[in-house]
Amino acid sequence: MKNTLIAGAIAALLAATAQAQTVLTAETASPNTAPGVSVISLSEVASKAGIADIQVATGQTLTNSVQNVAEGKTDIAAAPFILPFLLARAVGPYGKLTKEEGAELVSNLAVLYTYRISVQGLYAFDSSGVKGWDDLEGRTIYNGPPRGAALTNARLLIKLNTGMDEGDGYDGVQVTWGQAVKTITDGSADAFVLPMAFPDGRITAALASGDMTIWSVPKATYDSEAFQNVGKLPGTVPVTLPIADMGYAEGTVTIVSEDDMFRGPGTVGGEVVNKSMDFDMAKALTAAFIAGLDDVYRAKAPFMPNAWHGETDIAFTDMCGANPVKYHPGAVAAWEEAGYTIPDCAK
Repeated sequence: MKNTLIAGAIAALLAATAQAQTVLTAETASPNTAPGVSVISLSEVASKAGIADIQVATGQTLTNSVQNVAEGKTDIAAAPFILPFLLARAVGPYGKLTKEEGAELVSNLAVLYTYRISVQGLYAFDSSGVKGWDDLEGRTIYNGPPRGAALTNARLLIKLNTGMDEGDGYDGVQVTWGQAVKTITDGSADAFVLPMAFPDGRITAALASGDMTIWSVPKATYDSEAFQNVGKLPGTVPVTLPIADMGYAEGTVTIVSEDDMFRGPGTVGGEVVNKSMDFDMAKALTAAFIAGLDDVYRAKAPFMPNAWHGETDIAFTDMCGANPVKYHPGAVAAWEEAGYTIPDCAK
């Protein structure tokens, strides 16, 4: 009887704690992507530490998610850093805003931690007959969701490699991330220029429909001034990765490159919150992230160990410079207490 009463008391205490736990909302991309896994992991470590119950909406268009956080409608969002840059200038997907509105909104954003979201690249089913970057004229290309950083970057990458614009040389197909694998496999497009992780969840899921080939950006294009200028855009870093480190089992995917390296533009971003988030909450969330790096984040998916979680060097984070967002003061405190150095320009 005594044990029953004690057990009941403990259960009641845990229930009361759970009820008292702060509820936060978060938006992210598809759950099989680096942003999706990252935000889901944050919800897990925050729950385990008793910090917050984070309700995660996956499959979102991050353009909208970033604006929602800036407007205070959502607490946390995965954010490619090109988006705050565009928001600050009210251009691209934020073109309906005034410059004053965009600048005010971006000033509301703050970063908890960063990571490499993806590396953009070209791939196709072998049955499509596509032979590479120089074989896209007249093709239909699935290049991202209807709006957002992925679509902007894909169009730019195709332009750099082929000189063609969408609608003038090739046709583009855009669908939401939730329909990505279906669109890849149902014949809607001849080729795909999309963000990739290594190994990529969408590619892995699509392999049941046939063998695939991934093409690196040609070395001459990668070394060109035009491509290096793209690498200067906020949230974009040139990436060179050994093909052996891309994570595909031998014989599953063909990687085409002039050498043993895969090249492409990497998209960097992070989890953003509204700057009004309580200092202690931002600090606790960031501390939980740091504590969960090995056991949760890097263990969640095959591509997570090389997604640059836990980096603070601006060569990996792309903070500072033209990037208009800084770390939340609470996040800075958590990083520094854990022994990391945050550059002054990112505070």
